[in-house]
Formats: sequence, structure tokens, C-alpha cells
Amino acid sequence: MVQDIVDNVPRARHAVVLSADGLPRGSTDGLNQKDVRTISAAMAGMQSLSRATAHFAGPSQDRQWNQTIVEFSHGWVFLIGAGQGAYLAAAAEPDVDMQQISFRMNRLVARLGNNLTSPPRVSAADAARAAGGGAARQEEASGSGFVLAELDEVIASVRGARHALLLGADGLPRGASTGIGRDLADTISAAMTGIHAYSRATAPFAGGLRDDEWRQTVIEFRHGWIFLIAAGAGAFLAAAAEHDCDIEEFTTRLSDVIPALVARQVSQGGRAGDA
Repeated sequence: MVQDIVDNVPRARHAVVLSADGLPRGSTDGLNQKDVRTISAAMAGMQSLSRATAHFAGPSQDRQWNQTIVEFSHGWVFLIGAGQGAYLAAAAEPDVDMQQISFRMNRLVARLGNNLTSPPRVSAADAARAAGGGAARQEEASGSGFVLAELDEVIASVRGARHALLLGADGLPRGASTGIGRDLADTISAAMTGIHAYSRATAPFAGGLRDDEWRQTVIEFRHGWIFLIAAGAGAFLAAAAEHDCDIEEFTTRLSDVIPALVARQVSQGGRAGDA
């Protein structure tokens, strides 16, 4: 049944079903067991960290995670829920029909139903406490922080845009839009660094031989979006928006300011070295 995705979606490469704790439950032909285990582990980490960033996408009682999408120059990786404690990952070539592969993935989940579920390892009470902790951290992280004017301009110019945060190659925050304090910046940076690493680890699954062709990772929640965009020299930019935001305009504007942000960081690094 998992093979249905590859057989019926042109340009689709592979599909893997996994449990929340990273154990493979099934896969399409053409993947050896080592690759299946690697992808399962990476995707389990990806979904966990994706959920942990829900509060960055905005305040909401319903913070349901919908999907995570990773873009490389050589292809795509898609990750969706497949029942309680189970997930479905699929890989495709760059020119795949994204609507078609999404339809096939969701249809497969509906067909398999309870056969894909795995018992949760975290209780509902634990999950509620974790969500509450995220909200608390966001409230504690008030203040202007270390503001980058370029990011503020982008946020102000795009309806529904919420936040943006620049991270260096070391995963540490380098600056943010107004309203992100140091505490929130540190919390989000830790999660985004992990998502960045897991994203790059999926490059072979998408058909690539190297991991340096990663472009962006997109996380969709019911209440909003989070974007993680390559910013050159190992740096990356994290941003959040409401669900009805024009995400193409937002990511385009963010990409346009990246060269100036990176140049500033290089200049500041040079001055620090001289000192």
C-alpha cells in the first residue's frame, strides 16, 4: 500500500512509515534497511522538534501540527501524521506535482487507518504541560531583544507575518525582529538548529548525494506557518506567520534581505576579530 505513492505519482521517489520513536514500520522498494532506519530516526526527530516550535507560529488554543516540508535543489521531503504515534514520509524530485503527492499521502493514511497507529509514549497530561511551558517561555521572552531593522521592515510589509530570527552557523541567535527577547530566541534557536540538522540528514532520501543543497524547511500548523531558510555560510533564518499569510511573498522578502544580514554579520565578525 505504501508503494502506491511511488507507483501513482510521477517523480515520487520513496515513502517510509515510521513510529514516533523513530522505528520503521514499512517502506517502498529501492531503499535498503540502513537507509530506512536513518530516515525513520531523522523524521521522528523532525516531527518532535516541529511540534516544539508551535508557540513561535503564534498564540492559539489549537496548535495542531499539520506537516513539515523540506526543500533541496535536487528534491523534496514531505512528513505528515499517519495516526496516533505514527508518521508518513515521502520523497520526490524537484518537479513533482505537490498537490498530487499530498493527496496520495493523505489518502494512504486514510486507507491504512488504525494499522498505522503506535501507542503514545507521552501522556496527554505531559503533552499539555509541554504546551503550557512553551506558552510561558513566550510570555517571559518579552522585550525588544536585539533587533534587526531589515527583519522589522519585512514583518511590517507582509500581512500576517509574525516574527523572524537570524541564526549563525553555530546555531546561536544573531538578531531578530521586534518582540523576540533573548529567552524566546534561545528556545527557538535550539529547536531550529535540530530541525536544520535533521533536514540536511534527509538529503539522500530526496535523491541527493550531498547535504549542502538544502534550501528551506516549512512547518505547517493549523494556526500558522514556520519557515527555516538557508542564509549562506551555514547560517539560516527562522520566521513565523499566520496561516492566511501570503507565504510566497513573505519568504521572497525574507530571501531578499538575507544578503544584507549576512554581510553585516561578516563585518561585525571581522571587527570583533580585529579587536
